[in-house]
Amino acid sequence: MEENISKLYVGNLKFSATNEDLKNTFSDFGNVLNVNIIPNKGFGFVEMSSPEEAGKAKEALNGKELLGRTLKIDYARPPQQRRSNNFGSKKEYSKE
Repeated sequence: MEENISKLYVGNLKFSATNEDLKNTFSDFGNVLNVNIIPNKGFGFVEMSSPEEAGKAKEALNGKELLGRTLKIDYARPPQQRRSNNFGSKKEYSKE
């Protein structure tokens, strides 16, 4: 988890928002190392160079408007393995 403490989840993005839009917005609060918007999902991730910078950006930008949408910002959680519910999902078969 420690490696993700400088990484922020940014939700409620307008689909037309770009990585450059986020980089410009977050760079007011420190050095932006990486920006990754998930296409057509309305969210993305911004990685700052330190936990302090990430904290400042989260505090300042959570609830603020970007491109007509109110941002929802939180610390990113590590990816979790998805669970299969077997309803309509494809079964995996080994190639043995």
